[in-house]
Amino acid sequence: MNALRQVGRLLALLVVCALALQIYFVLRVALMAQVDPSSTTFQRTQAVRILQRDQHLSWNHQWQDLSAMGTPLPRAVIASEDAGFISHGGLDWDAIDKARERNEKRQARGPSGGAARAPMGGSTITQQLAKNLFLSGERHYWRKGQEALITLAMEALLSKGRILEIYLNSVEWGEGVYGARAAAEHYYRTEPHRLLPLQAARLAVMLPAPRRFEKLPQSPYLAGRAETIAARMPAVNLPEGVRP
Repeated sequence: MNALRQVGRLLALLVVCALALQIYFVLRVALMAQVDPSSTTFQRTQAVRILQRDQHLSWNHQWQDLSAMGTPLPRAVIASEDAGFISHGGLDWDAIDKARERNEKRQARGPSGGAARAPMGGSTITQQLAKNLFLSGERHYWRKGQEALITLAMEALLSKGRILEIYLNSVEWGEGVYGARAAAEHYYRTEPHRLLPLQAARLAVMLPAPRRFEKLPQSPYLAGRAETIAARMPAVNLPEGVRP
């Protein structure tokens, strides 16, 4: 009986800790409705990596309000990363189903060893922001579950415009280059609202692998994909807060 009581107490403690963690995340998200986050978990991890490698930190990150960014870059990022951003509730279930199917096919081909990994792909802008703000880059089921809970909290507590604003100010665009203003200056020596549509499209296409594309500016894929995104941009619906 004593052993059962100890197990019960341990389980109760784990539940309390899990609930406390969710409350912490919800409070952090609620605060972001008014307070700009100074950094993300991903940024801090990368800063440590660069410091350990180079013994100094080359870093460019400057906040800019969404209303001052103009329309090309927000349009390009939505067209490239999450075409349904305005209409979905944070989770793209069709993309998640496709990612699960790909994962099942990989498992059917045989085990690859290691811990079970969550399906890759299907992440919305809100999910990407949730991961970058709070979580590690590991692709395990518990991390994806936590990412989904934070995503739903963000969609409930923040406007679409605020989510996009925080995303565009925190996402990586190269080695030590974070946010729209730093990216526009780094690649085009200009400000985000002065970007031409094709320039904005190129920046958006870089997002899945910014450090790789930073080293391959003449990549045929980058050029071709940017033209495709530029053609889609006029049809993109923008959230409130974006101004020409």
